[in-house]
Amino acid sequence: MLEAIEKLLILQDRDRNLLRTQADLASIAPQRERAQSRAGGTQQALDAAKLKAKQIESDKKKLELDVEALKERISKYSLQQFQTKKNEEYRALAHEIETCKGGISKLEDQILELMEQADAVAKEVSAATKVAAEAKKDVDAEAAELAKREENFKKKLAELQANRAELAAAVEEGALARYERLLKSKGENVIVGIQHSSCGGCHMRLPTQVMVACQSQSEMNACPHCGRIIYFTRDMELAAAE
Repeated sequence: MLEAIEKLLILQDRDRNLLRTQADLASIAPQRERAQSRAGGTQQALDAAKLKAKQIESDKKKLELDVEALKERISKYSLQQFQTKKNEEYRALAHEIETCKGGISKLEDQILELMEQADAVAKEVSAATKVAAEAKKDVDAEAAELAKREENFKKKLAELQANRAELAAAVEEGALARYERLLKSKGENVIVGIQHSSCGGCHMRLPTQVMVACQSQSEMNACPHCGRIIYFTRDMELAAAE
């Protein structure tokens, strides 16, 4: 095998590791966002339950104020009853008092309903608080693990990039330039072997003269179909598959 091919195969292996590591590193951010989204969802549910409880308490206080207002009116009407000497006016005030008492009774029924709702919502808040706390704990643990993995990937990437630079420097300039151009268009499979008379990259049948040239190992050869650099070793099958 040509020395240039051997060096490029090593470089290609390093580039594949680089691409995998870059992909692993790029996957951290989406994973972190998904984890934060899960925690955010449970927190939103908790906030909604708390807001509901707050609204119920606000409605209850308003009704209680309305009750107090009606009680004050009853006190006022009772005093007027005590002061009046006219039967007609007395009866009118009594009617107003009864009306206020009926209003108080209705308001107190509504207050009781709100109290029942408040008890139910309090249970919702308690459950949502527990779920949110557990979610936060899980997300914090996942975030710590992701941070650790991210740091490891960054370290590995830096090492691979440094090693890649050394490997690239050892390759003849023309061969390296050719490889780099193909790397941009073909991805991680630039240097490929011959199997069953076909290119290991595009899998198209190779002309006989190209395979003979590869066997001679006197120069770098390219697939006439895809342009990838092709090579042959004795462990490869040249005969076309039946």
